[in-house]
Parts: sequence; C-alpha cells; structure tokens
Amino acid sequence: MTSSSPTPIPEQAPAPGASTAAPVPPVLAEVVRSGFVEGRHRGSLVVLAADGSVESALGDVAAPVFPRSTNKPMQAAAVLRAGLELSGERLALAAASHSGESFHLDLVRTMLAEHGLTPDHLQTPPDLPLDPEEAESYLAAGRVRDRLAMNCSGKHTAMLAAAARNGWPLASYLDQDHPLQQLVAEGVRAASGEEVAHVGTDGCGAPLLSLSLTGLARSFRHFVLAEPGTPERRVADAMRAHPEYVAGTRRPDTWLMQALPGTLSKMGAEAVQAVALPDGRALAFKIDDGATRTLGPILARMLRRMGVDSPVLARLEDAPLLGGGVRVGEIRAAF
Repeated sequence: MTSSSPTPIPEQAPAPGASTAAPVPPVLAEVVRSGFVEGRHRGSLVVLAADGSVESALGDVAAPVFPRSTNKPMQAAAVLRAGLELSGERLALAAASHSGESFHLDLVRTMLAEHGLTPDHLQTPPDLPLDPEEAESYLAAGRVRDRLAMNCSGKHTAMLAAAARNGWPLASYLDQDHPLQQLVAEGVRAASGEEVAHVGTDGCGAPLLSLSLTGLARSFRHFVLAEPGTPERRVADAMRAHPEYVAGTRRPDTWLMQALPGTLSKMGAEAVQAVALPDGRALAFKIDDGATRTLGPILARMLRRMGVDSPVLARLEDAPLLGGGVRVGEIRAAF
C-alpha cells in the first residue's frame, strides 16, 4: 500500500489593514490537579474606580462581548419604563437567572396568573432547573423539561406582562423590533454609554445586545448610583433586597449580595460576571472559553484587590477538583 502526502491547507491572506496576529488574552485562572497545572483559562477583566474611570484592566476590555444574563438588570428596567408595576421579589425575579427552586417556580406561576397569562405564553425553551440539586429532585418527581422551569422564565413573564399592559403583541415579544425590545436597547445604550455593536439571540430566545466589558461595568455602576425611584435604582434595590430570587440558595450571586449589603452582582452564561459596589466601584470580566467554574475564584481575587474583606470571598474562591471522590486540586485565580 502506498501513502500519498496530505493535501496542504492553503494559507489565506489577511484582509487589507488587518493585523496578522491577534493579541493573546492573559491567563486569569489555572486548573491545578495533584500539584500540576493541567489547564489554563484566558480572558479579560476591568475594574472601575468610584468616579467611573478605568482603574485597572487585563486583556481587551474595549471589544464587544455578549454579556448574556448580565444584561438582565437592563431588561428588567425596561419593563418598568413600559409602565409595568413590579417590586420586591417579583422585580428581582424579572432580573433573575433563577435556580428553579420551588419558591422561584411558584412565584413565576403567580406572576403569570396576576397578569392574565399562562405558561403557554412563555417562549422560553423547555428546560430543567438550573441548579443541579433541583434538577435531580425535579426529575425524581417524574417531571419533564418545561418552559416554566427554564432559568429565564421570570424575565419572560415580566416581558409578557409589560406587553399585555400596553396592548403590544404577545406572540412577537422577543422580536428585535418589538416596542419592549426597543426599550431594552435604549436602556442598554443609556446605562453603558456606548452603542450596541452586535445583536444576537440569547439562550432563552431574547435579543442579545453586545457591550464591551468596560460598558458592562459602567452599566452596573449606573444602576447602584441611580437616583431612588428611577427604574434602574428600583431594579438594583430589588435585586439586593431579594438576592435569593436573582439566583438561588446555592448560588454565588446570592451569597455575595447577602454578605456585602449594597452590592449588585449578576453572572451570565459563557463565564461573564459583573459586580458593582455601593460606592460606585465596579468590575466585569469574561473567560474566553466560557468556563463558569472559574467565576468564583476570579471574582474573589478581584474583590480582594479592590480592598473587600469578607468571609464570603473564601466561599466564592473554593473551587475544588476531585479525584476518586476526594479533593486533589483546585481552580485558582492566576493574576
């Protein structure tokens, strides 16, 4: 048998004016197993000072990223600007990536009924609860994936309720040109201070608006410093007062907001995190490969560097690796 030489892959010439080598993002986290670094996670991060200026940055913090669920506070503020009256736990749930615990699902059902809606109106994809323990219990009870259990069902319920209040179409509430989604886009631009460079579709089906990490941090700062009674401040206050509805009893966003009063925290899929402290300092970061297991260790390291001192940081940064069912390593921050 004879073998032939492999066909070479043709080289593509760079576009005119394009850089021939993209900058390599810095390593923000390491995977350490049995004392050996077996993996690295790269990404970018930014910290804003209390006056809103960039205090420190690693990687590219000006390029657009999809913030995923860290955009939810801005989406929740839009339903208030549309005239929907929400407060307390209901408003926190409108900005949530909930765990699918019973109190989350019960309130989503209640909110739907309060506005003359049913789970059939939801256009969230059928899913299991986000929290693994809740998902196990859910399946053990003989339940199947449904739209209400999906972690964005609170947000979608609020969007539908706002549309119903205004007589806007319900079937197209996720369309980019729907009046409600136009209010979301206006709010994103106003809070971030930048234009949206890309529009995509989020995992829940809603329009997904890109921001730079700097713009994302600026948005969270805007929410905590907004005047009392404004939609932005009302959302921030509800999330901080009811963090268990924003995430869940076993989730880092909840732990952080419970332990550090006045702090606003929200994570998003593909390893995005944004936090604003009550004095206006803020941070945002994204891990390029989407490894959410890195969020806690990186967040704890950043907050320590910002001068935050709290036992919750040890809880956040504890990300063990197991071997044979016992701890043999960890995910750790590397900057």
